[in-house]
Amino acid sequence: MTTPVTTAARTNPRVLLALASTAVALAAADTYVVVLALTDMMSGVGLGLDNLQRAAPIISGFLLGYIAVLPLIGRLADLVSRSRILLGCLVVFVVGSGITALAVDLDILVAGRIVQGVGGGGLVPATLALVADLWPPGRRGMPLGVVGAVQELGSVLGPLLGAAVLLVADWRAIFWLNVVLGVLLWVAIAAVTRSAKGETRPLRPRLVTTGLGVVTVGLLWLTLAAPRALATDVYLGLPFVPFAGDSRLATPIGLVTLALALLVGVLTVRSWWPPLRESDLPGALLLGTALGCVVLTFSSADPESEVVGPLGYALLPVAVVALLLYVWRHRTAPSPLVPRGTVRGRTGWALAISLLVGVALVAVVVDVPLFSRLTTDGTQTDAAMELVKFLVAVPVGALVGGWVLRWVGDGLSAGVGLALAAVGLLVMSGWGHDSLAQVSATVTLAVVGFGLGMALAPVNDAALADAPQHAHGTASSLVVVSRMVGMVVGLALLTGVGLHRYYEAVDALPREQQTDAQALLDAALLQVHTVFIGAAGSAALGALLALVCLGVRRREGSGSIARSWGVEE
Repeated sequence: MTTPVTTAARTNPRVLLALASTAVALAAADTYVVVLALTDMMSGVGLGLDNLQRAAPIISGFLLGYIAVLPLIGRLADLVSRSRILLGCLVVFVVGSGITALAVDLDILVAGRIVQGVGGGGLVPATLALVADLWPPGRRGMPLGVVGAVQELGSVLGPLLGAAVLLVADWRAIFWLNVVLGVLLWVAIAAVTRSAKGETRPLRPRLVTTGLGVVTVGLLWLTLAAPRALATDVYLGLPFVPFAGDSRLATPIGLVTLALALLVGVLTVRSWWPPLRESDLPGALLLGTALGCVVLTFSSADPESEVVGPLGYALLPVAVVALLLYVWRHRTAPSPLVPRGTVRGRTGWALAISLLVGVALVAVVVDVPLFSRLTTDGTQTDAAMELVKFLVAVPVGALVGGWVLRWVGDGLSAGVGLALAAVGLLVMSGWGHDSLAQVSATVTLAVVGFGLGMALAPVNDAALADAPQHAHGTASSLVVVSRMVGMVVGLALLTGVGLHRYYEAVDALPREQQTDAQALLDAALLQVHTVFIGAAGSAALGALLALVCLGVRRREGSGSIARSWGVEE
């Protein structure tokens, strides 16, 4: 193990944090950017509005890629330098964005979204672990607050960015913009981390693999774009003729692209296979399978009418088996995916609180627009604007939650924030037909968003402080996974309880009122109120756990930077 080098002495850690956080914000925005562009994307791959259910993988595909590989990427961030993980994830995100922009059929579009999710999700644990590298315990609060703030800011900027691009271009321009911004960030981070490692001489590019990589990307573009001038030519168009069907990948040029990609993989195997082997690939496959099945089970369900998606009852048993096999693998493997001792001290409680935060977050994100559509005559856009009142407050709360860690403990910051959110959600559970027209509703939404945001930095801080130094990337990934699983599963469970109360209310109506619009509206509002009550309970339980288990007094930190950005341990 090499001696760690203090990169902060060679470069400004705030520059590294700013660049990495910007990358996180870009990926987070992409989670929501399809909200306004979904119908245009469906049209672009030949789907009509009557095929909305078939378009669900466009959204759930990104979520699948985002969550399923997070533990693996978090582990890799502990085995190689953070810079390699950040740069690698940016490359994956850019490639996924390009595939999405070029897609003309649903399968390619979903594949591009999955690749985007893999790259975008991996940026988060690497950036959180970066904070642990560059700031000692006791001084990480504000940097973690910045990461949490920009991640949530993406949820606000995503739809706005999508709307702005759609005013002047089509939906594909959104993803080409991702490509441009991703490349610029890659160049900036590469330059800064190169400086951090003290490199002054020119890098020695591996000409063969670099050249083949560039050629492969170019051929992939030709394969998916199939420029009309080439594809319709009598001779030049032969490589673009599909072997069967109309897939642009099942063509001679597609096979050449695949062969070149495999060749690049073989030539570079010495650089990527050792860390992958050490990261416990069988364990990553098992845990990724379990997480993927959970995501597909619940994210594909219509939150207004069902709890489990179309394939849920087949996928859930697979998830259980995969999880049990992972537990066995974790106990028997010499070097498991999640290093033994990672979930110790406050780390386990931080994961539980993160899950509860996810439950409360998703309840507001989904049911506030639903409440707006039920009680007002506004459009879908008007309903989204009601949600913005909440979303804007979340990053503000994240910054404040990290800032106050200078004086108070993780438990007090997170506990106070979640208690505020719980009170606000209880108030929302009593909203009536005209509540959104009142100023108090705006204040309530802002308080809930601010409170949930306050919990983000303290939870990450507690997990990183108590996890072993060699497992910071893994611990960071588990915090994110916990929150995302809380969002996916929590929405399904709260919706299930809400639907149960809705049907009970409808069945209790006299027969002549079971078709009355006002009576059915009241039953629907009962469903939404039930979700808000469940979210309030989650926030309250999270506040209690934070105050009791994370500590209310500030822990003094000492020490220097844990690892360098470019130097392996």
